[in-house]
Amino acid sequence: MAGTSSPEAVKKLLENMQGDLRALSLECRKKFPPVKEAAESGIIKVKTIAARNTDVLSALKENSSEVVQPFLMGCGTKEPKITQLCLAAIQRLMSHEVVSEVAAGNVINMLWQLMENSLEELKLLQTVLVLLTTNTVVHDEALSKAIVLCFRLHFTKDNITNNTAAATVRQVVTVVFERVVAEDEHYKDIIEQPIGIQGNSNRRSVSTLKPCAKDAYMLFQDLCQLVNADAPYWLVGMTEMTRTFGLELLESVLNDFPQVFLQHQEFSFLLKERVCPLVIKLFSPNIKFRQGSSTSSSPAPVEKPYFPICMRLLRVVSVLIKQFYSLLVTECEIFLSLLVKFLDADKPQWLRAVAVESIHRLCVQPQLLRSFCQSYDMKQHSTKVFRDIVNALGSFIQSLFLVPNTGNASAATNQTGGSVPGGTASAQTNPGMLGMGGSVTVLPAFEYRGTWIPILSVSTQGSAKATYLEMLDKVEPPTIPEGYAMSVAFHSLLDLVRGITNMIEEELGQVETESQVTTADTQSSPTQSSDMQDFNSASDQTDKETVSRAVWEEMVNACWCGLLAALSLLLDASTDEAATENILKAELTMAALCGKLGLVTSRDAFITAICKGSLPPHYALTVLNTTTAALSGKSYSIQGQNVQMISPSSESHQQVVAVGQPLALQPQGTVMLTSKNIQCMRTLLSLAHCHGAVLGTSWQLVLATLQHLVWILGLKPGVGGALKPGRAVEGPSTVLTTAVMTDLPVISNILSRLFESSQYLDDVSLHHLINALCSLSLEAMDMAYGNNKEPSLFAVAKLLETGLVNMHRIEILWRPLTGHLLEVCQHPNSRMREWGAEALTSLIKAGLTFNHDPSLSQNQRLQLLLLNPLKELSNINHPDIRLKQLECVLQILQSQGDSLGPGWPLVLGVMGAIRSDQGESLIRTAFQCLQLVVTDFLPTMPCTCLQIVVDVAGSFGLHNQELNISLTSIGLLWNISDYFFQRGEIIEKDLNKEEALLQKQAEEKGIALNRPFHPAPPFDCLWLCLYAKLGELCVDPRPAVRKSAGQTLFSTIGAHGTLLQHSTWHTVIWKVLFHLLDRVRESSTTADKEKIESGGGNILIHHSRDTAEKQWAETWVLTLAGVARIFNTRRYLLQSLGDFSQAWDVLLDHIQSAALSKNNEVSLAALKSFQEILQIVSPVRETEKPDTPPAINMPVPVLIGTVTATGLGRSFMRTDSIGERIGRYNVAEPPVITDEIEDLNLWWAAWNSWFRIGSESTKPPVSCDKMTFIPSQPFLTALIQIFPALYQHIKTGFSMDDLQKLGVILHGAVSVPISSDASPFILPSYTEAVLTSLQEAVLTALDVLQKAICVGSESMQIMYPAIFDQLLAFVEFSCKPPQYGQLETKHIANAKYNQIQLFAPAEWVALNYVPFAERSLEVVVDLYQKTACHKAVVNERVLQNIIKTLRMPLSLKYACPSESTWKLAVSSLLKVLSIGLPVARQHASSGKFDSMWPELASTFENFLFTKSSPPDNLSIQEFQRNESIDVEVVQLISTEILPYANFIPKEFVGQIMTMLNKGSIHSQSSSFTEAEIDIRMREEFSKMCFETLLQFSFSNKVTTPQEGYISRMALSVLLKRSQDVLYRYIEDERLSGKCPLPRQQVTEIIFVLKAVSTLIDSLKKTQPENVDANTWAQVIALYPTLVECITCSSSEVCSALKEALVPFKDFMHPPASKVQNGES
Repeated sequence: MAGTSSPEAVKKLLENMQGDLRALSLECRKKFPPVKEAAESGIIKVKTIAARNTDVLSALKENSSEVVQPFLMGCGTKEPKITQLCLAAIQRLMSHEVVSEVAAGNVINMLWQLMENSLEELKLLQTVLVLLTTNTVVHDEALSKAIVLCFRLHFTKDNITNNTAAATVRQVVTVVFERVVAEDEHYKDIIEQPIGIQGNSNRRSVSTLKPCAKDAYMLFQDLCQLVNADAPYWLVGMTEMTRTFGLELLESVLNDFPQVFLQHQEFSFLLKERVCPLVIKLFSPNIKFRQGSSTSSSPAPVEKPYFPICMRLLRVVSVLIKQFYSLLVTECEIFLSLLVKFLDADKPQWLRAVAVESIHRLCVQPQLLRSFCQSYDMKQHSTKVFRDIVNALGSFIQSLFLVPNTGNASAATNQTGGSVPGGTASAQTNPGMLGMGGSVTVLPAFEYRGTWIPILSVSTQGSAKATYLEMLDKVEPPTIPEGYAMSVAFHSLLDLVRGITNMIEEELGQVETESQVTTADTQSSPTQSSDMQDFNSASDQTDKETVSRAVWEEMVNACWCGLLAALSLLLDASTDEAATENILKAELTMAALCGKLGLVTSRDAFITAICKGSLPPHYALTVLNTTTAALSGKSYSIQGQNVQMISPSSESHQQVVAVGQPLALQPQGTVMLTSKNIQCMRTLLSLAHCHGAVLGTSWQLVLATLQHLVWILGLKPGVGGALKPGRAVEGPSTVLTTAVMTDLPVISNILSRLFESSQYLDDVSLHHLINALCSLSLEAMDMAYGNNKEPSLFAVAKLLETGLVNMHRIEILWRPLTGHLLEVCQHPNSRMREWGAEALTSLIKAGLTFNHDPSLSQNQRLQLLLLNPLKELSNINHPDIRLKQLECVLQILQSQGDSLGPGWPLVLGVMGAIRSDQGESLIRTAFQCLQLVVTDFLPTMPCTCLQIVVDVAGSFGLHNQELNISLTSIGLLWNISDYFFQRGEIIEKDLNKEEALLQKQAEEKGIALNRPFHPAPPFDCLWLCLYAKLGELCVDPRPAVRKSAGQTLFSTIGAHGTLLQHSTWHTVIWKVLFHLLDRVRESSTTADKEKIESGGGNILIHHSRDTAEKQWAETWVLTLAGVARIFNTRRYLLQSLGDFSQAWDVLLDHIQSAALSKNNEVSLAALKSFQEILQIVSPVRETEKPDTPPAINMPVPVLIGTVTATGLGRSFMRTDSIGERIGRYNVAEPPVITDEIEDLNLWWAAWNSWFRIGSESTKPPVSCDKMTFIPSQPFLTALIQIFPALYQHIKTGFSMDDLQKLGVILHGAVSVPISSDASPFILPSYTEAVLTSLQEAVLTALDVLQKAICVGSESMQIMYPAIFDQLLAFVEFSCKPPQYGQLETKHIANAKYNQIQLFAPAEWVALNYVPFAERSLEVVVDLYQKTACHKAVVNERVLQNIIKTLRMPLSLKYACPSESTWKLAVSSLLKVLSIGLPVARQHASSGKFDSMWPELASTFENFLFTKSSPPDNLSIQEFQRNESIDVEVVQLISTEILPYANFIPKEFVGQIMTMLNKGSIHSQSSSFTEAEIDIRMREEFSKMCFETLLQFSFSNKVTTPQEGYISRMALSVLLKRSQDVLYRYIEDERLSGKCPLPRQQVTEIIFVLKAVSTLIDSLKKTQPENVDANTWAQVIALYPTLVECITCSSSEVCSALKEALVPFKDFMHPPASKVQNGES
């Protein structure tokens, strides 16, 4: 007190004192002289003290009794004015602390007297207060007296005094205890020996306590006594006391000075022994209130004071529990149980309200709650206090909803602002609406099943500000406003949750950091509670943690059921956003806490509650319902009362913010989402976001709920799996208010962030998340089965999102993630699988582009792992999935192509897995990938993958969906081969290295190395694979592919074959080329002959390609040509292989089967190949080029250009020589002819093949119908053209048999007819006599033979006759065309060749064989001229055969098909005879020609006297020409035969004579017109015959009389006949008179007349001696008859007669001179 001890203050004090004393003496001057005197002496005393002492104050204090005395006396006067003055003076002294203990006692006694007299009561209180507060001089009895004085003043009639006294009492009590605290502080350094507390029998003295403590003890003990209505021990003189005031004082002491009770065992004892029993006793409901005296108000009914006491008791209890829980464990258990009881529904409202307030006070003290839990719930036989508190709160809240609170009707009415009787009614009519002037304000409230309870703001969070516990002035129980109790209970729950969770989480955090520190270094950290810095082992740490954890778990286990029940109900009933938010926050924190502690059931229960809150009421969601079922089984009993989990009713009036479709199998109409649902959803999101790590298996619940909400809100997944509000896609049933529309992007954002934050989860939590998503997705898949409703893609989208953000540890989740997505990809619902594929491919792409550590190039295992699902997709047949897969591959190639490395086989495998039936777009995309690979990536991939590239490219060629792709893929194969060629060395090196490695591995495993085309070197194997692929393509069903593949195969082998090892060629020939030929042959022979309709209406198919058979024919042609070309160009290489002759035989066999195929194109090409392997490529003659497709007749050029176009666009410059290049590429030029094949066997094999082809193809068909196949002319021509060249090689061994064989073929070939539609090409017009190329070829073949024989050995020359036979057979064709089997042929002239009927079945036309026969005849004549004398020719009767052959045309003469034939025949006959007859005469004796003469005779006979009549239109000139031919023949007879009659058989001569005879007379024809009669009678011929006859008849060479006789006989017959004719004519002429005679008769007479004149001419020319006299006589005898004829009227006859008569002049000469007998 610096202020009071300073010199100025002291001076002032002294002055004041003196002033006071003066004033006192003045006042008492009259009435109270003693006092006046005392005052005056006091003044002197003061002065003296001041003068004597330096320390004035202490001196004053020592003498204070005296100093104070005047004032005390003054008070005794009981005069108000004086008393006031004195009290003021005393107070001043006290405030300067100059009052001693004794003086103080005196003062108190004086005050007591004043009190007794009820004087200056307020001043008294003031004085006491100053006395006690300024110092500690008042003790013991003095103190107790002062306190009693205050108490006494409290119970006066005056209200002001009462209240002031009450305040003073309170302050005094506080002062007493403050002294104890100060005293303890003072003595704290002196350590006392604690003395055991004995049972205090004497409660007045507590010897162990220090003075202040003792006062306090006595005071507190008496307070207890007073409250218990017992007499006090220390506060002597108390007259009355109220229990309420007592309780208040107790409470304030306990509350303000807990340390006193805790530090002093005596006080603790008081608490246990006095306070607790007192409280328990007072709590007893049947308590009877007793008042200390009757001065206070009259005794009230029992209930009246019930509220004030009960409320104060509860306050005391609250303090006891809060401050002294550790001392009073058992007692607290009782208190708490009582508290819980007070909440029962049958208790009065006010009691329940204050009880709730008390509980709220506990709920804000988590450490206290923790102690309860440790002390009761965790002990075995103890009440589960903590659990009961929570459950009590829960059931209390439930009871408020379930019991209609009729007691508070008025409060409710006031709330609502109207006077509606009955709270429930008002709640129903307008829940919480304050209707004021039409505007509506919504009060925050809970509403449940018609019960409406407003929410009042009762306290700020975390503090328990009570309302009714503070109503210390109320005696009546107050009316509790509606909703108050509910609001307090609600806040208690929230505070409880907040407190517990904060506390546990803080401790958990500490434990975690400690454990980290401990593990980092075992020295105990400063945060540990132990002050001794010893080394705490980690195990202690864990023990401590285990203990803590047990407590935490018990706390949660004890409270979660009750909390959840209450919170769920409140959540359901809440209509206020802030309240809802708080409830949700509580549920969320509890869920998170349970999760952290690993309490799965409780965690799931809270999460389920939030989930259910998010969804519309009664929403069918299995996950939640099962969880709830498990929970609702748990009902818990709170002291006999059953608390059921209330299932949400949700009739709450909530704003609906969205209407959508439920995610369910059957469409179930729509469901509505309220703003509360959305609020819950956000809580759920926040839970998952912040506490994902502890969710574990309950991810299932969370995600399932989110999925349904997302679905109802119509959020659809977008790129990367983020969900966006979908607009167009939603059904018409999704309705969103603007409120929620603005929320959606936020929600969708949080959703995405939620999964982004999965990157911070530990591996285990992440697995939980993935598993949950997978099982969600499985459910969605199950739902989407069997219908094509929009599926829920939530899970898939989120799997994708999770995968993407966890790329840095993708390995741990890759398998489950992709495994599941692969299942999704197989789903029948297209939208579902589309997303599955989208997710999978996005993940793969992201995985490959992610910057892994170590990078993918170092971590090949990871790369393969990432690519594997891409390959797995190939097992799925849905085209949309495969398209996604391929697009992914394409993108991977474009971005990662260079670094795929070991991933190549997988990637290529994906392309190769596309099958033909999978649709065009798929194949197109896959092919795009392949093209990219071939153009860009061949150099970057491991060489071992090249074979896969070849396989894949080949497989695209085989796809039959899109022709262009197949063709382009063949182009790719060409490019690949080109690549192999260019980088051959590098590839070979790599492959060999790899091979060595594989070989080693195989040996280690003890197995053989298995790869195709083993044991060829690996690089060759690569080529062989390429060839084999192209080979497969060569037998593709589509002709264009086959063609392209064939060309490419042969070009490749041609261009790059040089790279192959020599031995590999063996494989190429046998495994590639011959294998291919076999397959082509098989396909061609079995191909369909049905006509193919033009493809798709837009492509016209040429008629030469309009059946499968014809298309295969083209392939066969190409293949055969290619193989033959290889045999040709690589002959030396192949010949050294060792089995060349077998290969040659196989090739010949193929050529043969092709040549014999029933297809002109193939067969012809086969022959071209035949020619090629014989190295005969003949230039093609113009006439034989048909207009049909050129493939037939031209060696197929390999179109390198076309291949280039599809290929890389590089020009093909090669390192090899130009000559080689020409040989390879441009086979149309004749190849460089190498030496002939030496090996005769090969040639003979070729001959045998040729013979088989020839004999098969020319053999006439057995039966004939429309379908009979007849070889074409070009084919036969080519076939025959091969012979001369082939013959050159085999002539040395060519035998008669072979010639025979050849003859059969030539004959057969020539007799093949042609079809009428081909005839115009082969025979430009049938009137021209031209040979067909076939016929020329046949003649050429024979010519070659003939020339060879000519220069050949003797042994060969015996073949001449065979050749003659062959040629003569051909000659016969002139009159008798060969028959081709049974085939009906028409003559070319009348074959219908009609342009329009191009496609009608062909008629077969026999060729015009005349030119051929005639040419053959010319050849025969030529040959005969050369070989007539040849022995073989003579022996084999060639001449006779020739004559025999010629006899046919000659005898037909005019009936010959062609006039030229018989003319040529005659001239040939003449030529042959002119050479042959001398030979015949020469050999007459040998008899070799004997049979020739009769043949010759009949030939002459048949020709000269032909049965065929000349055509009517024969002109006179023609006739004369023909006659001159006849004459020539007769001349031949007269010159070559008759002169040598003696060398000639007699019969023959006789036959000739007869013939001449016949010619001379009878050869007139009987069909002349008059004008021609003189011509037609063949006068010249007759004359010639006559002359010859006569000449022969009368020649002196007549050897036999018989011959002469014959001719003479003939003459006489002739003459006789002439005579007859003439007579008859004359007779008829006469009879006919004027009528002319018949034409025939006239003709006859004319002829006779002409004959006569000829005869006479002939006779004159003959030697006279040769003419018989008789003949002359007969001639002359005609004369008279001739003369008779002169009268005839016909001028013709006359002129003939004239000619006949003229010769007779030679008989007119004078008669002989000698007349015999005188008579004539």
